[in-house]
Amino acid sequence: MVYADWGDPQRTLAVAKELMRAPLKEILPTLSAAMAGLVRHEALVMLTGDCPKSANWGHGDPVLTGDVTTAELATLATHVDVGKPWFGGACLAGSVRPVLAVASAPPGSAGALLAVVPPGEGEPEPEVLSLVQQLWDLATARVIDLLPGAVPVDMAAPWIANSERDRAVADAADAHAATLTALLGVLRSRTLEDGAARRTATDVAVAALVELRATGEDEQPAPEESVQDAFGRLSDMLSLLSRYGDVTLEYSAPGSPQRLIPSVIARAARTTARGTVLTMLEQGGVDRIRVSWDIEDTELRMVIRDDGPGTLAAEALAVHRLTDRVVALGGTLTVDAVPAWGTIVTVRLPLAAPDVPRSDPLSSLHPRELDVLRHLVHGHRNRAIAEALHISEHTVKFHVGRILKKLDVASRGEAAALARASGFPAGASLVD
Repeated sequence: MVYADWGDPQRTLAVAKELMRAPLKEILPTLSAAMAGLVRHEALVMLTGDCPKSANWGHGDPVLTGDVTTAELATLATHVDVGKPWFGGACLAGSVRPVLAVASAPPGSAGALLAVVPPGEGEPEPEVLSLVQQLWDLATARVIDLLPGAVPVDMAAPWIANSERDRAVADAADAHAATLTALLGVLRSRTLEDGAARRTATDVAVAALVELRATGEDEQPAPEESVQDAFGRLSDMLSLLSRYGDVTLEYSAPGSPQRLIPSVIARAARTTARGTVLTMLEQGGVDRIRVSWDIEDTELRMVIRDDGPGTLAAEALAVHRLTDRVVALGGTLTVDAVPAWGTIVTVRLPLAAPDVPRSDPLSSLHPRELDVLRHLVHGHRNRAIAEALHISEHTVKFHVGRILKKLDVASRGEAAALARASGFPAGASLVD
């Protein structure tokens, strides 16, 4: 795909969808193929803070990818701010060479850096840099979605950090996938003329961006939702997938509409339903999907049924980490697929929120803020924190300010003392 082809919405969205579906080992090759017409390159190398086993991955020239060190990438990261591509000379594989570097840090991620090694060419145009950044944002979201076990070492408040991180990452990936599916449905619609399809696709994209930006970091959901509101939000969430597509979505609302249920359970039911519907749509041959809720004394039972080929395997739901999310809340998920008859997915969630001590002062902090607080406990200054987390010093200052505000303390020392009192280890740090 050459640069001019990116003006074709269908081809652009097809590339994005392919990237969001790529297996972990194929993300860099898929990204390389997508970038072929944008930036000529000999190799792609990435540094990620989300993989505890291997932080340095590469694709392309084996001499380059085999000799690039994590230390070189970490040094390169000090020149790059999230969302702002950087081009210049950098030492990779033992030699100074031209490098295009982009950084991304979706919610709940430790951040990831991509180094693009071109064959001695000049800096790409700003429009090209913007496209590369957006592709890398999608690739990073896909990487962290496929790394459910990636948890920062020496993390305090593990239940809060891990569950919130997993939820944020999985929800963001599913939301992106749902938007891409809806956009492709609009552009492929046989009932919309070209002009109307472009306007509708723009409306869908703008609505998704507005929703994304409206979800602030400080948003604290109510502890409970009414059944009516919870199910209404579910139908709103799923309507985007059927509005312009060929699949009919049906809903069976539960009784007792004014009954209150824990928000964490309602949220898990909604995101599980969306991930299941997305998985069912990926089979092909599905014309109708029915979603029903039943509220019993001690559990919420959700049944999602399609009229597809009936070959859906339980492992397919692992792509969206659905089973893990349900099990984490003490629930169960079963798949009953009958060839030529369709698939039934049944989810049971207990109507009791996990026992998390919300009085814990650290419970208001997000995973990245907990990362920074861990370094404050060890007495690190902003520069050392920035180098360890591969972010800018300005970003560190921003996080420190938010930590002090959320913990209602006046200094870094008070924040560190409060963290130790809440269980943060005060031993030797992994980073000097």
